Amino acid sequence: MSIEQTITDLTEVEWAFDEADVLFVEPYVDVDEWRDAPARHRYVHGGFRGTDTRFSFYYPEAEVYGGRFFQHVTPVPQSENLAQEDLGEFNKAAFSVDSGAYFVETNGGGPDAANPMSGIDPTIGAFRANAAVARFSRAVATELYGDGRPYGYLFGGSGGAYRTIGSSENTEGVWDGFVPYVPGSPMAMPNVFSVRMHAQRILRDVFPAIVDAYDVGGDPASLDLTPEQRAALDEVTAMGFPPRSWFGWRTMGMHAFSVLYPGVMYMDPTYAEDFWNVEGYLGADPAASVHRDRVQLTTTIAELIAETSTAGGDLVAGGVDESFLHTASASQLVSGLRLADMPRGWILGAQLAVGSGAAAGAVIRLSGVEGDVAIVEAGQDDALAGLAAGDEVVLDNSGFLAAQTYHRHQVPGAEYPVWDQFRDADGAPTLPQRPMLLGPLMTQGASGTVPSGRITGKTIVVACLLDREAFPWQADWYRSRVVEQLGDAASDRFRLWYVDNALHGDDDPQEFPARSVAYVGALETALRQLAAWVEDGVEPSPSTSYEIVDGQVVVPAGAHERQGVQPVATFTVNGSASASVGVGDVVTVRVEAVAPGDGVIVEILEVETDAVGTESLGDSLAFVPAGRVAVERSRVFDEPGTYFLAVRVASQTAGDAADPHARVRNLVRARITVTA
Repeated sequence: MSIEQTITDLTEVEWAFDEADVLFVEPYVDVDEWRDAPARHRYVHGGFRGTDTRFSFYYPEAEVYGGRFFQHVTPVPQSENLAQEDLGEFNKAAFSVDSGAYFVETNGGGPDAANPMSGIDPTIGAFRANAAVARFSRAVATELYGDGRPYGYLFGGSGGAYRTIGSSENTEGVWDGFVPYVPGSPMAMPNVFSVRMHAQRILRDVFPAIVDAYDVGGDPASLDLTPEQRAALDEVTAMGFPPRSWFGWRTMGMHAFSVLYPGVMYMDPTYAEDFWNVEGYLGADPAASVHRDRVQLTTTIAELIAETSTAGGDLVAGGVDESFLHTASASQLVSGLRLADMPRGWILGAQLAVGSGAAAGAVIRLSGVEGDVAIVEAGQDDALAGLAAGDEVVLDNSGFLAAQTYHRHQVPGAEYPVWDQFRDADGAPTLPQRPMLLGPLMTQGASGTVPSGRITGKTIVVACLLDREAFPWQADWYRSRVVEQLGDAASDRFRLWYVDNALHGDDDPQEFPARSVAYVGALETALRQLAAWVEDGVEPSPSTSYEIVDGQVVVPAGAHERQGVQPVATFTVNGSASASVGVGDVVTVRVEAVAPGDGVIVEILEVETDAVGTESLGDSLAFVPAGRVAVERSRVFDEPGTYFLAVRVASQTAGDAADPHARVRNLVRARITVTA
């Protein structure tokens, strides 16, 4: 029976819904209609009376329905309408329909559920609202498809990984499997950001050399650094930052630290003062460069600069890289402030305290200063209201500079070996410690509880080796907790796949296509293999083989040794990844790509870089899809210089070259030095 032959208007149904959670007992449907985009589906929208929880369901036609649903959870509670606003390549609703699943998304309990100061129980946004919606989606599915409990699979990244893990560990029978991706640990906030910000400040003048040293054909041992620079690079690398990922240093910015930093100052109000005055803190060392970069400038506002912000427009898809700015206005009142005096120093993350006028008392976060213009961080309309030219302001980065070494004073237990650099031989911290660890408190606000490894159902974790926001070792930290809980049975219910050359964000196109790839194909593979694992007992691809060395996740070079689901490629010029040739020489460029398991290589694309460094995808090379593919070309270089070539490859993990989904990408580079 087709869905069209069932109840024609779900908005008229009085739902008898037996929900264990007393907050979610009166569901309703206010939209029920057929839509053709992004794939043919019956769209159902509604909510729960007496709450701010809203949902959207995307039900496929009965002929393609396979008895399951996929549910996405955003990093923080956001809109329930993201899939229909996402016009990119990786639309979650279209993928779900093509996988025989209906798609579920929610607003996570409403906007206030994302605000730790709202007084709302954090478990509502963490998992309770999503669980209630998942249960109700089954009631609607029964009306549409008939009896039979649909299997359910929850997935989410970054903050959404916390919420996915929290859902697994705190519910029973709601979902059958989970895919948390690019996860953090309970010590991620604010520490992975503080150590990165510290390195960004100290290393800002030597990043080009660092990027070159860690690129193909480079030599990290050749770096000529000052003792302070060397110490900063060693510190951030030992904490887990992938050094190959510094290629994005110019645009890396603060990321979530811009919103985490005020929370640190609120929860630990004496820290900044201690930092500048108490022995053992960097600010108390008069020789530290932090004093050179400190700015405390009293001035006035000469002009308000208003522009339309793009922040809101980048957030509609619920991507993990920008969702920390989910409250940002799409048309912020003020984007910049021209100051009467030009500041000097390290301005990234500074604050502007308003001392006079209608906005007196407001504190405005800055993302930087260009000349005499202070650039306002998005999402601060309330603080900007009433601001006017002539208002007195104090530009101060003292607190932000102090927060950049907060991780040194947050040494956790021995299960976090990346903090060993701050412990003595007996395991005791070598520096002063703050009264409490903020990371677990912040994590509990996101996931409802601190992750323990007590998973329900089956779980496949996807993590990225170039992740600058959720350092890769943290996925292994969670794997270790699962093994502690399940012992030898962990392999029957848990997998961890690492994706190389992928960053934190789950969107495309890449800012640097010759440097990184999207990892969404691995997520799609995880959801499909998870469903087969749960429903039919089909073992998924094995976990990636890896080891952790001094905070860095190291994987084998070969695809079959590495395992997981990502293809591996080699790219050589005259037989080497790095070669020196003469102008006019004919050189042989060879690409060889291997897919693990049953996968087949379905794409080999050249990535082009023009004279000013702009990167774009180039030609697709011709080949016959197979598990192993090799392509050769001849090249001639007419001008001397150093050239970097890059190739993007992709495999379809199920071996179906015609399937546009579950295509896992990788990237490989080669260096050519051309001499006259």
